[in-house]
Amino acid sequence: MAIEVRHGAVTEVVIDFPPVNAVPAAGWHALAEAVTTAGADPETRAVVLAADGRGFCAGVDIKEMQRTAGHEALLAANRGCAAAFAAVYDCPVPVIAAVQGFCLGGGVGLAGNADLVVASDDATFGLPEVDRGALGAATHLARLVPHQLMRTMVYTCRPVTAWELHRFGTVLEVVPRAGLRRAARRVAGEIAAKDPVVIRRAKESLNGIDPIDVKRSYRFEQGFTFELNLNGAGDRARQRFVDGG
Repeated sequence: MAIEVRHGAVTEVVIDFPPVNAVPAAGWHALAEAVTTAGADPETRAVVLAADGRGFCAGVDIKEMQRTAGHEALLAANRGCAAAFAAVYDCPVPVIAAVQGFCLGGGVGLAGNADLVVASDDATFGLPEVDRGALGAATHLARLVPHQLMRTMVYTCRPVTAWELHRFGTVLEVVPRAGLRRAARRVAGEIAAKDPVVIRRAKESLNGIDPIDVKRSYRFEQGFTFELNLNGAGDRARQRFVDGG
């Protein structure tokens, strides 16, 4: 179980936490560090954020929270998610998310903050947070779908397909799973062929004109997760999930 990094002009950062890439608290911090380190390397011209296994990311490891006494695991996971999402957003070079299978919760946070998304034809995106007694990553989902669809997805926990996002223009390409990593590297290579100084300034300038501060917005959402945990609703929902209910 690890965050793997494959260095090069196009650096790959790969999520690998079997069986479903439910990322533990330490894993989110490791992911943040890997993306930050890749972007700080002057030889890196683009980053592909990918995953091994059944799906891109199932979000946080809820079972870790429930088997850990107190609030430490919850707090660590929330801080880790914030750090990882921010690392993708702040990475000085473009980040291309290569999404296969399910992209849930924290996975949407990563994909929504990426510069580009390439997805496999079996990819789905969703926020099951309401069913888990938590809130968060609507900030990032709003970068992928229209506003009222985002609200519908939050309230109902319904997922959408990569093909639907492709119609919105927020997924660049939908490809067979076997060709996903190759497609992401192809787009990253096109970017990497540009003048690296200009590309880094382009990334900085595009972040500077964003209408929403994604880091502040996400932390605002997280405050409601803390409230739900304090009043007991969060713990009840997480335990239902662990119990299979």
